[in-house]
Amino acid sequence: MPDASELSTFPGGTAQLKTYSTKIKDVERKWHVIDASGRTLGKLATEAAGLLMGKHKPTFSYNLDTGDHVIVINAEKVQVTGNKLKQKHYYRHSGYPGGFKSISLEKMMQDNPTRVVEHAIRGMLPHTRLGAEIRKKLRVYTGDTHPHLAQVAQSSGTKPKTEEQRVS
Repeated sequence: MPDASELSTFPGGTAQLKTYSTKIKDVERKWHVIDASGRTLGKLATEAAGLLMGKHKPTFSYNLDTGDHVIVINAEKVQVTGNKLKQKHYYRHSGYPGGFKSISLEKMMQDNPTRVVEHAIRGMLPHTRLGAEIRKKLRVYTGDTHPHLAQVAQSSGTKPKTEEQRVS
């Protein structure tokens, strides 16, 4: 039962709960590790974007950063469907004549697979100042190790796995 400070009385004597508005000081952040091995790029990006924005929390609010930290490991092992490796291209332009550049997904996966995962997740986040703050909580690594073992252990309440436990 809510205490008296959370109730407001309306004319006619009916008591109603006050509307809760999330405050940034009340947000608790956890650390999530997502293994990209064998996962489809789009489905992985959708899950990571939801965790980064905080959509899995009951306190989610569009105008606040209520999300958690996300670590993606094994970025080089992410999968894509169909012929996207050869057909999908990433485009950019310098703003100068002749400054149009194009790179295929296959070449980008060879050069920098973390950039592919970051780009996919970034496309699913808001393209605003709040989105820029949310992106700071994303970390993507190749391989199955990352330098955030202490944060993950503190967040989940479990001890981090040693190298021998990860291999077996």
